Amino acid sequence: MIRVKNHVGEINISQEYFMSLISNTVTNCFGVVQMNVSNAKQTLMAYLPKKKDAKNAPCGVSVRVGKDKLVVDLHITVMYGVNVSAVVKSIMNKVRYTIEESTGISVERVNVYVDGIRT
Repeated sequence: MIRVKNHVGEINISQEYFMSLISNTVTNCFGVVQMNVSNAKQTLMAYLPKKKDAKNAPCGVSVRVGKDKLVVDLHITVMYGVNVSAVVKSIMNKVRYTIEESTGISVERVNVYVDGIRT
């Protein structure tokens, strides 16, 4: 649960909402092949069998709150032949814009880690 206090009151938004919002935004960017697992919990969940009705938790996204602003970490694989710098800058801008427009919470930093390149 992400909690941010402002002059009106407190905002509570679930971690799952942020992860799915960010994951959908990133995977729709040009040059992104897939999101990669980013921590031990996501690695373990990727290898455990899933129930039929269980939701697939988006992997490769980590959201933290620091000083009333969000810090987002992304782990991705990009397509071979694309300008990696341009793709990363595009993702950073698009994720920041999407979060701030959807929730009204400002983003301090978006860290993008390119874990691989795939043809």
